[in-house]
Amino acid sequence: MLIKDKNIYSVSHENSKTNYEKLTILINDFLNDYDLKISNISKLYVNRGPGSFAGIRNSLAVVKAIYVARKIDYYCFSFSDFDKLDANKYENIPNLCDKLRIKKNLIKPIYIS
Repeated sequence: MLIKDKNIYSVSHENSKTNYEKLTILINDFLNDYDLKISNISKLYVNRGPGSFAGIRNSLAVVKAIYVARKIDYYCFSFSDFDKLDANKYENIPNLCDKLRIKKNLIKPIYIS
C-alpha cells in the first residue's frame, strides 16, 4: 500500500513460495502501475510479524536495502502494537506509529514458531 496525500494505492498478491525471489520486481511494477517513483517516498512502514521467518526476513531485507540506498526512514510495526486501539487498518499505520512513537529504523521481528 502506498499513501500519497489523500490517495491510497494498493496491490495484493497470492501467497507464493517464489514471491520472495521477485519482491523487488513486484514493488517496482506496483510503482510503475501508478506512475510513482521511489524518490518521492518519504517513509516506509513494514509489518514485522507475526509471520514466517523467510517472509519477514525478506521483507525487512528489502526495506533495509531501500534505507541504505535512498536514506528513506522505515518503521516496523505489528498490529499487536495497536491492540488497544480500534483503528487496525493499513491506512491508519502512519498515524498510529506517530501516536505510539514507534521508533524509526529499528527492527524487532516477531516470528511464528
